[in-house]
Amino acid sequence: MSLIVPRPPFDPELEAVLAVLGDRIPPTMTAEMIPGMRQAAPAEVTDEMLEASGLTRRDVAIPGYLGDEIAVSVVARRDHRGLGPGIYHTHGGGMVSGDRFSGLTQALPWVVEHDAVLVTVDYRLAPEHPDPYPVEDCYAGLLWTAEHARELGMDPDRLLIAGQSAGGGLAAGVALMARDRQGPALIGQVLMYPMLDDRDRTVSSAQFEGVGVWDRGSNAMGWTALLGERRGTDDVSVHAAPARASDLAGLPPAFIDCGSAEVFRDEDVAYATALWHAGVQAELHIWPGGFHGFDLTAPHTALAHAMTATRNAWVARTLGS
Repeated sequence: MSLIVPRPPFDPELEAVLAVLGDRIPPTMTAEMIPGMRQAAPAEVTDEMLEASGLTRRDVAIPGYLGDEIAVSVVARRDHRGLGPGIYHTHGGGMVSGDRFSGLTQALPWVVEHDAVLVTVDYRLAPEHPDPYPVEDCYAGLLWTAEHARELGMDPDRLLIAGQSAGGGLAAGVALMARDRQGPALIGQVLMYPMLDDRDRTVSSAQFEGVGVWDRGSNAMGWTALLGERRGTDDVSVHAAPARASDLAGLPPAFIDCGSAEVFRDEDVAYATALWHAGVQAELHIWPGGFHGFDLTAPHTALAHAMTATRNAWVARTLGS
């Protein structure tokens, strides 16, 4: 029997959203649910949506980990000319679901407002492709983006990485890889409620079991799919689980946001703190009463508006526009 740990309450407006969602988004996702998660996921970005925003999309097959082919999409304004800032996007989905368009609605306004060029990557998913496939695929996509920056219409000196949830963890891991391998220089990393720690040791992990969105059990499932029996052992790379990194010096400035009412809260606060301790600039926002991914699930709410506006302001400052 699990010990009941007191937890911060959900924001009242968001709690009402959870009540409406009911069983459509169960708090705990299991391995048996992975096929259904993949099939049930709606198309989050369509060509019609892009066209209505004045954007174009081009799909490209590129070499991923070990040279295997993966897909990326390049999104830019229809009227894009010259070299604009670059955005490299890694999607969420608990390491087990989603595609390169998942969560992309968070980043598309940056393309429109800053005349940026965005590349979003279809990394291969666990458990069929366990670690290091996802992070290595994402790094391969970053290498391709940097190597082709000018022909894509990107300024190679203004490249930002961004991801949410599992994609936030992958973005952090790719930033570490780029530093460790003397790879592409990044001007910033946008880590939206990132999935950083496989060890299940935080208070917030224990507080959100069987409640909210993406609870402790879901998180254990995602990490187990990625790492198998290595989850929680010493045999896990800092690129797979960036919370394990003891040296964060030399990383690009980071923006980290998260809800106070979700599993990832404490590991995200700890990562921001570790960045500061390493002399890296970081901006951290913990939104009171926010459940995991509430800005995507409940974008109409006051808290989601505040979260999005704050994140967009950081991106604007970082892109220098």
